[in-house]
Amino acid sequence: MVIPNHIRFSCPHIIPPHTHPLNYISKNITLIFLSFFLFLTWNNHLPPLCFSKSLRSHCKRRRKKNKKTRMAITSSMKNLLKIPFLFSFFLILLFVTFILINNSQKSPVFSTTDISQHVSTTSHDDHISNNKKNDEVGVENLDGKMRQQNDLESNNTKNDEVGVENLDEKMPQKNDLESNGTKNDEVGVENLDEKMSHQDSATPFVPVGVNSTTKSNDELGVENLYWKLCKGVVAVDYIPCLDNYEAIKALKSRRHMEHRERHCPKPSPRCLIPLPDGYKVPVPWPKSRDMIWYNNVPHPKLVEYKKDQNWVVKSGDYLVFPGGGTQFKDGVTNYIESIQKTFPEIEWGKNIRVILDVGCGVASFGGYLLDKNVTTMSLAPKDEHEAQIQFALERGIPATLSVIGTQKLAFPDNAYDMIHCARCRVHWDGDGGKPLMELNRMLRPGGFFVWSATPVYRDDERDKKVWKAMVALTEAICWKMVKKTFFDSAGIGLVIYQKPVSSSCYENRRENNPPLCDQNNRSNSSWYTSLDSCLVPLPTSSTGNTYEWPAPWPQRLNNKPERLSQITDAEDVFDEDTKHWAALVSDVYLGGLGINWSSVRNVMDMNAGYGGFASAIIDRPLWVMNVVPISGPDTLSIIFDRGLIGIYHDWCESFNTYPRTYDLLHSSFLFGNLTQRYDMVEVVAEIERIVRPGGYVLVQDTMPVLNKLSSILQSLRWSVTVQQQQFLVGKKGFWRPDEKA
Repeated sequence: MVIPNHIRFSCPHIIPPHTHPLNYISKNITLIFLSFFLFLTWNNHLPPLCFSKSLRSHCKRRRKKNKKTRMAITSSMKNLLKIPFLFSFFLILLFVTFILINNSQKSPVFSTTDISQHVSTTSHDDHISNNKKNDEVGVENLDGKMRQQNDLESNNTKNDEVGVENLDEKMPQKNDLESNGTKNDEVGVENLDEKMSHQDSATPFVPVGVNSTTKSNDELGVENLYWKLCKGVVAVDYIPCLDNYEAIKALKSRRHMEHRERHCPKPSPRCLIPLPDGYKVPVPWPKSRDMIWYNNVPHPKLVEYKKDQNWVVKSGDYLVFPGGGTQFKDGVTNYIESIQKTFPEIEWGKNIRVILDVGCGVASFGGYLLDKNVTTMSLAPKDEHEAQIQFALERGIPATLSVIGTQKLAFPDNAYDMIHCARCRVHWDGDGGKPLMELNRMLRPGGFFVWSATPVYRDDERDKKVWKAMVALTEAICWKMVKKTFFDSAGIGLVIYQKPVSSSCYENRRENNPPLCDQNNRSNSSWYTSLDSCLVPLPTSSTGNTYEWPAPWPQRLNNKPERLSQITDAEDVFDEDTKHWAALVSDVYLGGLGINWSSVRNVMDMNAGYGGFASAIIDRPLWVMNVVPISGPDTLSIIFDRGLIGIYHDWCESFNTYPRTYDLLHSSFLFGNLTQRYDMVEVVAEIERIVRPGGYVLVQDTMPVLNKLSSILQSLRWSVTVQQQQFLVGKKGFWRPDEKA
C-alpha cells in the first residue's frame, strides 16, 4: 500500500501493528542479545546484574574485591573488545536486523492516526461485496467504527477548569464541530451534542473509477472515504468560519463586531451537514423571490420579530415575503421608484448597475431591483436577525455574510456604483469614521451613498447628534450631499451623497484629516486587511484625466474597462477570454453536459478570471458570484467594471455562506493548483456543504484531477459523468450517512 504524499507528511506515524513480521524478528534478536549479555556477565566479562536477592550478595562480594567499582563498565567494555569473535558476531546480528527491516514489504510501515483508524472486522465485512479491502485500494478509513479521538483535549483545558459542568462523562463521542478546536463548554454556549442522537458510524462507500477504468484509489492518490454527519443543534446551518466558538470566546474585545468576523478552524471540517427535517427541492425562480419552503429554512424568529414591518410571513408550508421592510412602509417597489424620482440621475439599470446593500434584512431591496437590471450584493452579518442571508439566498437573491467591523470587506477599491443603507444599524462615525471610509474605499468615483435612517429626518437629541457627526465626516472626505428628502406617505426620509471624481478636493481641504493613503505600501486586495484610517487616492484615466464612469448597461458588459489599459497586453487577453467563454458556454455547457439549466438560479464561479463565464451566461435567469482566489491574479476590479459582482476568497478556508445555498459551482483548471496547497478532500467537503441537493458542480480540468475528484464525489453518492476528457459534471443527491443510536 502506498500512502499519498499529502497524508504521509501531514499525519503522525505510529509503530506497526503487532502482526507486523518485523515484530517477530525483533523479538528473536532481543532474545539472542539478552542471552549474549547474560553469558558475558556470568563469565565476568561484564558487571553482574544485581536484580535478585541471591545476586545482590554476589555483587557485594565482588565489590569488596574490586577497588575500582566506578570503572566497572569501562573495564567491562575493554574486556569485550578482547573477544573478537563474540564482538564480530554481535555486529553481524545488528547488520542482518537492519537489512530485514529495510526489505520487509509485507505490510505498511506507516499508519495514520490523525484522520483514520483501523476498521473493525465486523464493520468491514459488511462492505466488501466488491471484494476490495481498504488496504487493497490504498486508502484511509475516515469514519466508520473509529477509535474515539478528541482534539479538544490538546488544549489542556478541562470543563472543570472553566467552572462549568463536566459533560464529557455523558458523551464519550465528540462531534466534528468540536474536533475543530471548539469545546462548547469552554465558550459558554449550550452543548451541541445534548439534543442530538449518538451516531456510531457512517455508511462507507468504495469509489468507482471514472469511465469504467480499473485505476484504484491508491493510483488516484485519494482516500477510501467514510463520511459522517456533523452533530449538534446548529449543525444543519453550520458555517465553519463564523461558528468557531472557541476563537470567538478568546477575543479580547467585541466592541467593533470582532465576534461577527471570520475565525476559521484548523483543519477545515470534513463532516457532512445534515438536512433540515422535511427539506424539499427549492421553489424555482421567479416564484422563489416571493415565497420559499418553510422546512428548507425553518427559522420563525423574524416572522414574529418583524411582523409589523412585513419582512416575512408564514403561510402554511411557505414563508412569504410581501416586500416590506423597516423603511419600506409603502412597500419596497414604491421605495425604489421614489429614489429615482428624487434624483433622476440614478437611472436604475443603465447608470447604476451594481449596488451594495448594507444591513439588507431579507434582501427585498435587491430582489426587486433585479426587475430593473440592477444586481445588488445584499450584505449582513450572522447575528440576532436569524437567517436573513439564508432567506435571501433561498429566494435566489445575491447575498453574502459579512460585517463592517475591524477588517475590510472582501471587495476591491472603487467597485460599486451605489451603496445603500436603510436603518442598517452601523455607526458610520464610530472608530474615527473608519466604517464610512470603508464605504468610500469601495464606492466608485462619482458613485452614490443612499442613507435612509432616523438621523436624517428626526429631531430628537440623539438623532441630532448623529446627524451632526455625519455632516462633519462627509465634508472631511469630500462627499457632496446631492439630495435630502422626506416621503410624507411613508413617514421616512433619506439623504443621497456623491463621491468626488478627482482628488483635487482632498488636496484643497483645510485640514489633511483623514490623510491620503500611501499607495506604494497598499494592496488593492482586502482579504484579512484592517480598515483604513485614510482616504484612497482616486484613479485617473489612461490619459491622466479624471475618472470616467463606465458605459451604460448592457454595453458595459463587453466594453474594455479603463483599468485594463494599465496592464500590458491585458486588453488582448480580455478579448480572447470573452470570445473563449462565449463559444464554450454556447457549444458545450448549455447543451452537451446534461445539466438542467432551468433548475439553476444561484451560481458560483470558483475562479472567475475576468468574469467571462458569467458574461457568457448573462441572458439566462440566474446570477453568478464571481470568486477571485487571493492566490491568483487580482481581476475582481475588472469584474465590477463590467457590471458583474464578485468577492475575494481563499479556498483553503470555508466560504461565508450558509449550507445548501448554490445550485451550481463552476471552476476552470482550478483544482490542479489547489492540490498543491490544499487537501482536495477538504475543498470537496466545502463544495458539498454549499451545493443544494439536486445541484451541480461543473469542473474543467485535466484527467488526473478529474479522476481524483470523481472518486471523492462518488464517495458522497453524487452522480458523476466525465465528457470530452476535460469536463466533469457532478450532481448532488439527498443522501446523508446513516445515523445510529
